[in-house]
Amino acid sequence: MPEKGTPEYAELEKNPEKVFFRIMSSQLQSLTVITVVETLSNHASDEVYLGQRTPNWTTDAVPLQASDAFNRRLAEIEGEILKMNIDKKLKNRVGPVNVPYNLLHPTGEIGISGKGIPNSISI
Repeated sequence: MPEKGTPEYAELEKNPEKVFFRIMSSQLQSLTVITVVETLSNHASDEVYLGQRTPNWTTDAVPLQASDAFNRRLAEIEGEILKMNIDKKLKNRVGPVNVPYNLLHPTGEIGISGKGIPNSISI
């Protein structure tokens, strides 16, 4: 926004629509930005999420035990997230908005992708 008393501010007061359209990106620039953001933000349909493994990925007992322990810890973290989301004493849990944290929800039942925590975070 231009400063009060400047010629740009006077022009804004006189013809706000003209100023608005002059500062807007072109249709091509806007479309390019939207396309890039959409492309970089999508998750692959075959994406594997944190804690998920393909069937029969190994038969070795040690990695299987480690994977099970890791998945149990993810479940604990999910419980902690859910518990904190209902705690009214925590910041951003009160007031008219009352938005719960769900960005990196382990099981993916809620969250940004609704699928879990991707192994690589997109923008």
